[in-house]
Amino acid sequence: MAALQGAVDALFEARLLVPRAVSPVYETAPVGGPEQGPFLNAVVAADTALPAEAVLERALAVEEAFQRVREVRWGPRTLDVDIIAVAGERSDDPRLTLPHPRAHERAFVLRPWADIDPGAEIPGRGAVRELLAAVADQELRRRDDLELRFPD
Repeated sequence: MAALQGAVDALFEARLLVPRAVSPVYETAPVGGPEQGPFLNAVVAADTALPAEAVLERALAVEEAFQRVREVRWGPRTLDVDIIAVAGERSDDPRLTLPHPRAHERAFVLRPWADIDPGAEIPGRGAVRELLAAVADQELRRRDDLELRFPD
């Protein structure tokens, strides 16, 4: 939880991203990869004048600040900051694919996103609420005892 709050603080500290909403925190079982414990997940929505590539650089810098190591695909990590969608933008660039190529398959993205934006859509995939029905079998538990806050 400290890493999640730290990531939110770090993403917004330079005021280059303007916070709109932060979801409740969810505990989820890992998807793919080696045997490991559950993750905590949340979604934030923000406004910015930055291009998507600059937002990616910011996200990668935040991960680095929290000692993110990329040794095993989908393996244990201290923090994973993904950019899911940027204002309907589409990109097939392997460094930043937009929308995120697996977001529509992941309850840990869709459920918190639907909480903060019930009308959200993933470009080319459809409404988040409809996509959520297709992943209803994925383990997901809302943690009302945990709360993320935007920095003052």
